[in-house]
Amino acid sequence: MSTRTLAVVSAGLSTPSSTRLLADRLTAATVAALRARGDDATVEVVELREHARDLADHLVTGFPSAPLRAAIDTVVGADGLIAVTPVFSASYSGLFKTFVDVLDKDALTGMPVLLGATAGTARHSLVVEHALRPLFAYLRAIAVPTGVFAAPEDWAGAGGVDRALATRIDRAAGELADLVAGRATERRPVDPFADVPSFEELLRGEA
Repeated sequence: MSTRTLAVVSAGLSTPSSTRLLADRLTAATVAALRARGDDATVEVVELREHARDLADHLVTGFPSAPLRAAIDTVVGADGLIAVTPVFSASYSGLFKTFVDVLDKDALTGMPVLLGATAGTARHSLVVEHALRPLFAYLRAIAVPTGVFAAPEDWAGAGGVDRALATRIDRAAGELADLVAGRATERRPVDPFADVPSFEELLRGEA
């Protein structure tokens, strides 16, 4: 059994926050999915609200404080990342973007990432696709296919979670677990035409 490290970035501003609630749900589901695949997991949470002033100072000075440096190292050194932001002005929050801005441009290359967002209305339900996914594509991270968005009504089901939200959480967690555990390639469909010789090879009699 291998032990995988998950970093969880929550950009919620209040305590408690729906952003942290979603992050916790995604984390628990991912840990369970990893264990189902035979891997253990350790979790390190980065609450960005605790680093707000240090982030602003870093933008001005170019030097992170010790706590912020530790938070950055936690994210960069993880096997997988769960990143959740509240929606401000139809996009990710300024605090969330500021943290991304202080990361080295290559820090998340190849990093498996599960993207999540929360908002006060379901009208922002596409924010993961139109804002978060392009951001992490630019960083060359590997975002799982399923993004998870939660509005207030999504917390009204049995156990505090709507069934549709619970399904999305489990699906996204499974996708992240596959990437973190190195199983994504095993589930990739086989291309039946992958070994078909080219027309030029056929003409040369090499096939």
